[in-house]
Parts: sequence; C-alpha cells; structure tokens
Amino acid sequence: MQRQATAFAPASAGNAAVGFDILGFALAGAGDTVTVRRIAEPQVRIRQIRGAAHPLPLEASRNTAGVALEAMRRALQLPFGFEVEIDKGIALGSGMGGSAASCVGALVAANALLDRPLTRYALYPFALEGEAVASGGRHGDNIGPMLLGGLVLATADRLVRIPVPEAWHSLLVHPEAVLETRKAREALAGSYALPEFVAQSANLALVLAGCHAGDAALVRAGLRDVLVEPRRAALIPGFAAAKAAMLDGGAMGASISGAGPSVFGWFESRASAEAAAPAVQAAFAAAGLDSQAWVAPLDSPGATLL
Repeated sequence: MQRQATAFAPASAGNAAVGFDILGFALAGAGDTVTVRRIAEPQVRIRQIRGAAHPLPLEASRNTAGVALEAMRRALQLPFGFEVEIDKGIALGSGMGGSAASCVGALVAANALLDRPLTRYALYPFALEGEAVASGGRHGDNIGPMLLGGLVLATADRLVRIPVPEAWHSLLVHPEAVLETRKAREALAGSYALPEFVAQSANLALVLAGCHAGDAALVRAGLRDVLVEPRRAALIPGFAAAKAAMLDGGAMGASISGAGPSVFGWFESRASAEAAAPAVQAAFAAAGLDSQAWVAPLDSPGATLL
C-alpha cells in the first residue's frame, strides 16, 4: 500500500467574465504542490507550509487542505489519517485560486493513498468544504478546473467540462498587489437591475455556444462582464489600461480573474497571447505595479500526481 503521494494543482481563473462563481479555467505553469502521507492516527495534520508570503494556519480546521481532507475522511469513514506538507506557488489574494489549489492538491494526493480511489468528480464535495473556509462560500469555479482541467462549468453538485479548440490560449497577468476575496465580494453588495442579468445570461450563452462550436466570433460577442467587473474594476490599479491592451492585442475578451487583481484574456493562438503580454504588463507598470504573465492553453490540464 502506497503511504505517500505528491500532487500539483494548477492555478485557475474563476468567473471567466460571464460565469460568476460557476465558470473557470485552468492555467498551466503556476500552482501549488502538496505532499500527503497516510498515518495511523485518525486525524489530519498540517505539518508544514512553505512559500507563503504571510503565515497560513497549520490548524487543520482552519486550513483549506485540512478541512477538505477531514471531510473526505469523515464521509468515507476512514480508520486512518493524513499528514500534509504544502508548497505554495500561488499567492493568496491574487485571483488565481490560491486557496483552492491547496485543497485540490491535497485531495488528489490523498486519493492516491486510498484502497479504492475516487473519481475526480467524487472529490468535488470535499473540495467545496475546503474552499468555504477561505472564501466564505461553497463555489466551484476555481476547484472545478483544478480537478478536471480546461474550462469547467461548476454548479452546487455538478462539474461539466466545456470543450474548447486546441489552439485557443489564455493570457493571465498578475500585478504585484493583493486583493482579498472577501473585500472584493463586499464591492458586489447592493441591487442589480433585471436587464443586467438578462445581458449577462446572454453573454454566458454566447461563450458556451462559441466554445462548443469553436466559433471565435460568438466568444468575442459574449466574453464581457456587465455584472461584476464594473463594481470591482476600481479596486485594481491599472485595470482599464490592462484590459484595453488585451483587447488591442487581439483578445476575444478580457476581464478580472477571480476576485482580482489578476487580469485574463482569451486568444485564438499562443502567438497572439504572447505578443499581447508586454503591453498588458506595461499598463500595470504605468500604475506603479510590477507583474507576472503566463500564457497557457485554454484546455490546460488539471491537478496531476508527481
């Protein structure tokens, strides 16, 4: 019986402009690495967290990985426990799924240690428990892509992977600033007009139809956020210029990644995404912010065992 496993969980961009809390995509190149050991004691222990800019809780009941693993342990009535080590590769408050990556990586690694491993879909409820600790809500727009890879529609109890053309790529630029998810959610308080919901629903439908059909024109028509982005844009220095640089560079659409401050764009090719990156970073530099950029297939892989 295997006693130790290590998994890499990629970054992800939640919301994807048109699917607040229900749509997201994986981003190859950045992520968390989590090592899990099977232990005799029926408990979950967080042994060490490396690479975090600020101290993160080692208490399992306050840690996303710990909560997710304990939810798995209880649900499966496991007579054993897990010890966890986390190497953070995603900054918290970056809009790249930093809290979700730790719990997904932990679950995928721990799953390899079970006598009868579960499907990725069966891990989803446990990951939702972990995500709730960090963000205060059970939403799967980051978890889903990390578990399955690619572009994923995530409801309360279901994950659906959306097909996308192999050539399509994402560009994600993270300015060196922190925007806490809870603060970003506070900006969304207040009332919304019915026409806004109608417009956003139409945009979501256009994007999903465009992805299924491989029709970039449909995606260009729909990949814009009329609900959340207008209420959060002011929290991100340089956002308007960065988004404009994405669109000027040929993006099918661009918006805030997750709660921000990262910004993403979808492109029809890797070459166009790479060509747009310097202008987007220059826009953040003009606002006084250094930044990092990643270009990856929109159909990037999900969490993998190492």
